[in-house]
Amino acid sequence: MGATAGGNGGTWGLGPFYDGILRRRNRKRSSGNRESKPSTSGDSFGRAASSSYRFPVKQAGTAASLVFTGDTIAQLRQRWITNRDTLSHSQDSKDTLSTLLTEHDWLRASRMISYGFLLYGPGSFAWYQFLDSCLPKKSIQNLITKVLLNQVVLGPCVIAVIFAWSKLWEGKLADLPNKYKKDALPTLFTGFRFWIPVSVLNFGYVNFSSAPHPPISTHQSNIE
Repeated sequence: MGATAGGNGGTWGLGPFYDGILRRRNRKRSSGNRESKPSTSGDSFGRAASSSYRFPVKQAGTAASLVFTGDTIAQLRQRWITNRDTLSHSQDSKDTLSTLLTEHDWLRASRMISYGFLLYGPGSFAWYQFLDSCLPKKSIQNLITKVLLNQVVLGPCVIAVIFAWSKLWEGKLADLPNKYKKDALPTLFTGFRFWIPVSVLNFGYVNFSSAPHPPISTHQSNIE
């Protein structure tokens, strides 16, 4: 019955050799447990949160408000030009203001607000972050490069999207090719005169990784 040997923890007289087997087996088990250990819900949530997209609400709201302001100014300007003779002879400023405001196209204003909030705000925020990450150093060369890219890449994209967005709202997508042919280049070239100086100021003095960005609004009167 002396089948088990008590020396050195051995079994059946295997002694130290058996101890070595046990140590190796234990190491494999512990290694396997570490590899197969399920991640905690906190770790999973942290990874998901770090990789999830966050809608830039602040930038989108800023873009929507600025686009609305620009469209309002454009509409008022159009009505002033159309009714210049009548309005210039009016003695009552209240009548003039009433005429300008009562004919406001709120449907057009609504689609411009939605464009700024849903498309331009998030899109331009991502674009400016991309530019800032590629050209982080403030130098004359990087400034010129950013301004150039802003006009030849972002500008045409904005014009293409805003024309398509407007025609989609109007249910006239079939007219979009003619709209591009007629107004795309004039809108782009008109925008250069204003947005190149603005871009120089913005890129020179604004931190684009955190600041909201004004829309590179197309020449608003050409939207229709």
